[in-house]
Amino acid sequence: MQELFSIIQETWAVRALLASSMVGIMCGILGCFIVLRNMSLVGDALAHAILPGVVVAFLIVGYSALAFFTGSVLAGLLTAVGITWIQHRVNTKNDAAIGIVFTAMFSLGVIGISYISRNQGVHLDLKDFLFGNVLGVADTDLLLTALATVYVIVSVVVFYRYLFVSTFQPVVAETMGIPVRLIHYFLMLLLSFAVVASLQTVGVILVVAMLITPAATALLLSRRMERVILLAAGLGLLSAVAGLILAILFKTTPGPAMAVTATMLYLLTVIFAPGKGLIAKAVRRWQLRLRIDREDILKAIYRSRQKGDTPSSALREKLEISRFNWQRGLRYLRRNAWLEPQGLHLTPKGEQGAKRLVRAHRLWETYLATEVGLDKEQIHPDAERYEHLLPDEVLNAVDKQLGFPQVDPHGSPIPRKITVPEFSLSRLSSGEEAILSLAQDGSAVSAFLWGEQLQAGEPLQIINKAENYVEVEQNGRQVRLPLHIADQVNVTPQYVE
Repeated sequence: MQELFSIIQETWAVRALLASSMVGIMCGILGCFIVLRNMSLVGDALAHAILPGVVVAFLIVGYSALAFFTGSVLAGLLTAVGITWIQHRVNTKNDAAIGIVFTAMFSLGVIGISYISRNQGVHLDLKDFLFGNVLGVADTDLLLTALATVYVIVSVVVFYRYLFVSTFQPVVAETMGIPVRLIHYFLMLLLSFAVVASLQTVGVILVVAMLITPAATALLLSRRMERVILLAAGLGLLSAVAGLILAILFKTTPGPAMAVTATMLYLLTVIFAPGKGLIAKAVRRWQLRLRIDREDILKAIYRSRQKGDTPSSALREKLEISRFNWQRGLRYLRRNAWLEPQGLHLTPKGEQGAKRLVRAHRLWETYLATEVGLDKEQIHPDAERYEHLLPDEVLNAVDKQLGFPQVDPHGSPIPRKITVPEFSLSRLSSGEEAILSLAQDGSAVSAFLWGEQLQAGEPLQIINKAENYVEVEQNGRQVRLPLHIADQVNVTPQYVE
């Protein structure tokens, strides 16, 4: 480590570190828009297509960093215009247009550099352009890289709104009067600056890694664009600095070391990212599997009770659930008051949850049979999957679209949705009248009303309202309802004080 610190203090190492840091930040920021616009291949094309600009600049001016910079930018813009022209004016696929233009430009550049290098006294090494030579960064290179970095950062900050809208909603951007095509060419200009600034650091072949990999990594860590840009800049900086240090330690080429470091950070993010990483996805799949097992246990106990059978551990074999997951599921259901502490007896909360699952299953079977046209024998597996995955909002929309069916294709009754009534009977005062609603939530309420011969759609009047009960009169017949039942009875009030 002492040897590393002494090396880093050298002038050439400080220059290399500054140049690498600026390239990492600039490429990370710009790469976010390149990745989101699906322009990764365009970035690769521009990186390869700048070589003819270097050749022309050398032939006109000689060996000059400023001349190389200018020629490379002009070659990059010419490439962008050529690609766009072919894409819009010629019947050629987008990726084919990119491949045609950049391979032609790259080939011309290689031929030109090879020709020039044969002349005596000319030191124009093709390898340095392809793979970079960060250890040979001069003051002029450092200044041009700094100017390009500042220009890119200021441009993104100033034109962020236009870049953001044209990236995610180009049609909306056009309706807002934003020149989408001009923004596209402006982004090509910034990309050309980034490629040229990275030429000395990582070379034309590996600059794509610095443009794409940090941005792709940041997109795995966040969904907010501002945060993604900051993360990409930080990851680009980390990749460049860490890659340079590794190159010094292992005495290897800095450009490839930076690209490999960026790739390693990406792979670590792929595995460990909180939301989109492989481990997070595996945990969510495992949690979903446990939830499905619990819900299957709950539904199986309910159906067994409905058939008049006594639920037992034999249900586990029928459900094909492991003994460990069966015990885990029972503990969870008891801990959350879905099951009684002893035995396989559902609590009122558990019964409501089981009815919700049965309702979902039978509604989906009805939908698949009536709307999709599947046979009765085909609908069960899909309904088993949908009942666990889709939210209640989708289920309610399906129920409404089907016209609130009472039975499924097999003739089994579909439990009604259990919700709080819009206006409960218990909210009425003595002497007030209401219409008993046709829509009652919960089989217990419907069964009670049916047993007391209270007719839905008919008016009733509150005769007496006490602390524990509500007494009503309908068609000359008086009925006393417990308060907890009256809380669930849905009515349409006629007179509300």
